[in-house]
Amino acid sequence: MDSKIFKKLKLPDKSGVYFFLKNREIIYIGKATSLRDRVKSYLGKDLIETRGPILVDMISRADKIKWQTTDSVLEALILEAELIKKHQPKYNTKEKSDKSFNYVCITKPHLRHGVNGDGLPKVILVRGKNLEPKLYKKVFGPYPNGMQLREALKIVRKIFPFLDDKSKNYLEFYRQINLVPDLDDRKLYIQNIRNIILFFSGKKQQILKNLKKEMKEYAKRREFEKAGEIKRQIFALQHINDVALIRNSPIYPHPASPYVGGGAESGGGRIEAYDIAHMGGKNMVGVMVVVEDGEVEKSEYKKFKIRTQDNANDTGALKEVLERRFAHTEWTYPDLIVVDGSVAQINVVKKILANSKLNIPIVSVVKDEHHKARAIMGDKAFGLKYKKEILLANSEAHRFAIAYHKNMRNRNFLK
Repeated sequence: MDSKIFKKLKLPDKSGVYFFLKNREIIYIGKATSLRDRVKSYLGKDLIETRGPILVDMISRADKIKWQTTDSVLEALILEAELIKKHQPKYNTKEKSDKSFNYVCITKPHLRHGVNGDGLPKVILVRGKNLEPKLYKKVFGPYPNGMQLREALKIVRKIFPFLDDKSKNYLEFYRQINLVPDLDDRKLYIQNIRNIILFFSGKKQQILKNLKKEMKEYAKRREFEKAGEIKRQIFALQHINDVALIRNSPIYPHPASPYVGGGAESGGGRIEAYDIAHMGGKNMVGVMVVVEDGEVEKSEYKKFKIRTQDNANDTGALKEVLERRFAHTEWTYPDLIVVDGSVAQINVVKKILANSKLNIPIVSVVKDEHHKARAIMGDKAFGLKYKKEILLANSEAHRFAIAYHKNMRNRNFLK
């Protein structure tokens, strides 16, 4: 795409969804807090140096840009998912299997319900790998960014309180912070669920129309408390406060990711952790593990039998593993890299990324004499904010590396 095309466009500084087209066919869909700034970021002179090959290929093929504004970032997130599901754009669907993505599911209601809301429909999050659509009344998604989706649901829940899969254990707490409605009023609860379904279907104006009608009816019947609740919902819908969503979008921003808008930058949350295992330099192996949105993705783990080192050179082995890993440009790029060690390991990663013209945050986990994590070095902002995920990835990499090394050692012993 010629950057001159962009200069002729008058993209607004508003949230919304944008479309890259080729011969009238939508080939990519993304969301943005600012449509103008997001689309502009695709057309810089350093595109080849700072972006991945899939994104570069998409930009080179596109010949037109369209967009659709939304009233909030929250609505942009929802609209993006619905449009990707509808159009199945080539450069969105080729990123990776949606089995690792998240879905918003509405459970099927039962005719009877108990005092704790048993039998009432719930709103829950389900990973793609566990999704069985027939079990649910309605399914929305996939959403690539689980953390962002959870923030979105918090916003929706403040407008339309609902039960989730944790409500049974935390019902009284949820009541105190107004995250569940009056469960004695089944009609009102079902009404909230209907409005949530409409909202995730992109029909906010229909919700507002319905609510205004219902508010008048409650007022006529002098049910002023219920009319007041409806008035609150109308105001909240017209003034959606999605600051938290903006703050978490994207989770791990970096210009290297080839999946801007619908994959790693928008989907974010992909941590790759590396570790080396050996015994006195013998049977040396390396591993890569993946944690996405706080959950391990074992199907994406990789093993590397070290070929270039024949002594206890951990940094040399790490260099080999990273060079081999980033030779696979078809693999999804990480949003954060975690290594075991300290400054030496961080410097190895920095050098490999520089050679590959990639800009990805790096942290290292420093261990004590008992091999327990005592500090996180490198990108301190990520180390503080995502400590739990980083330590999970690091411990999983250590476990996987030791298991692979033992297996290799046992096989070689029997030869």
